Amino acid sequence: MRTSFHRRHVLSGVFGLMIFGVLALAGLTHETQAAAASALKLYVFDCGKLDIPDITPYGIKREEMATNMMSVPCFLVVHPKGTLMWDVGAVPDSAIPAGGTGTLRQYGTSSKKLETQLSETGYKPSDITYLAFSHFHWDHVGNANLFAKSTWLARAKEREIMFADPPSPRTEPANFSALKSSKTVTIEGDYDVFGDGTVVMKSAPGHSPDHQVLFVKLANTGPVVLSGDLYHYPEERALKRVPATEFDPQQTAASRARIEAFLKEAHAQLWIQHDFYGTAKLKKSPDFYD
Repeated sequence: MRTSFHRRHVLSGVFGLMIFGVLALAGLTHETQAAAASALKLYVFDCGKLDIPDITPYGIKREEMATNMMSVPCFLVVHPKGTLMWDVGAVPDSAIPAGGTGTLRQYGTSSKKLETQLSETGYKPSDITYLAFSHFHWDHVGNANLFAKSTWLARAKEREIMFADPPSPRTEPANFSALKSSKTVTIEGDYDVFGDGTVVMKSAPGHSPDHQVLFVKLANTGPVVLSGDLYHYPEERALKRVPATEFDPQQTAASRARIEAFLKEAHAQLWIQHDFYGTAKLKKSPDFYD
């Protein structure tokens, strides 16, 4: 009797430990993984491309540029204190058929779903702490609704335009409608996301009223600035051309000068997000930069 009772007691204890272990593992959210991260990481996702039909507004002749195509990348920053999604594509995942290509406004296309790529890094949309956009234009906020449970770090003028009535012609309201009820933090100036200077959203208005770029201070790769639409083509930067379609061309010129000075001061690389060939060379998730 004592032996039988002892065996049952031991087996019960072992079984309990196994159940506890399973539950503990199940309880390890990806936010917990992020909090346990020992180093800052930056993931790059392929969120499609734009086949620009008319380059005239950019002030660049076709023979002066490598291609009229623009890349559409999305980014995930993983920090010990949380995670940040920066720009979320043009074509929403819901518009991309299985094994096919989704199209928006005829020239925006994508064949890879952001949520699928995100899952390959070990995260899902509900794990993301913060959401931010370089600006409100449709080709940067396509999958915004996926992150409605995240805290939206928004600039006031951009949010106001996104929910204006009638809608701005540069928006696709259905693709970000869920953000209207999201937890939102209104930011101004240069905003230090995690409070340690490693991830900073820097004000750079001009392309849109409250446009911004993202500074990420990576230990091994070195400091990087994600451009938003400060520039679209690398030739804009090299030839010092300001597109005619800017919200405020003079503001754009001033923001460019300020960010260029910051790049020198911080010894940072500038990743022009729409640079088709430059972005193609970046390693994509699930690989990352640290």
